Amino acid sequence: MPDYQTILAERRDDVLVLTLNRPDRLNAASLDMADELVAALTRIDGARAVLLTGAGRAFCSGADLQARGERSGALGEASHASLTRHYNPLMVKLAELDVPVVAAVNGPAAGIGCSIALAADFVIAGASAYFLQAFVNIGLVPDGGASWMLPRLVGKARATEMMLLGERIGAEKAADWGLIHKTVTDEQLMPEAMALAERLARGPTVALGLMRRNIVAAMDGYLDALNREAVSQRAAAATGDAMEGSLAFLQKRKPQFRGA
Repeated sequence: MPDYQTILAERRDDVLVLTLNRPDRLNAASLDMADELVAALTRIDGARAVLLTGAGRAFCSGADLQARGERSGALGEASHASLTRHYNPLMVKLAELDVPVVAAVNGPAAGIGCSIALAADFVIAGASAYFLQAFVNIGLVPDGGASWMLPRLVGKARATEMMLLGERIGAEKAADWGLIHKTVTDEQLMPEAMALAERLARGPTVALGLMRRNIVAAMDGYLDALNREAVSQRAAAATGDAMEGSLAFLQKRKPQFRGA
């Protein structure tokens, strides 16, 4: 396996286990992490299923705000570039993968981390996990395909609740809503997820790959949503509220939004 800097890649028989590996930052998704995930998913080397999880106390706490402008440009343009060049290619790669994907969610799956988790075919969450569309709390808009996925998974009312209120959805509620496959105890999380991934890896791989692509195709508009989100994020990120929201997040205080 290649030597990655932000993820771990391990082959367990026919299952490729990818672990987001920035535990000191709650696995905040940097641009490099998105790129490394794309690279790892491109080189599955005959694996017949993929298991995604996070190291330490989190699945993924969202995009790394400290790295959002790491590749120069105004905040709005940098946000648009981050999505179109890094995060959206990851979401497309997950959608187009020829093998099934299981996500084992430990702790928070927030922002882009929520989208990455929900892009899996099966999402299993530990009891302490939660799902959060945190964008409204920092003056931005949901991305990573969330505006496409959430209404289809849980309906308009619950999707609106998640996106406009920005409150945590615990693992048990997420399962009740149909947002995820199931919830288990934290101790059972990895054994249950691995058992499911191994079961899928023993299945008819070509047929499973065709099924997952057909499901995405039947729910038309995914790529359009990714592009629309990127344009919306550029506009939202250029506002004073977005700057205030990002600063407040980094300074660990409540933002004072002014509506512009």
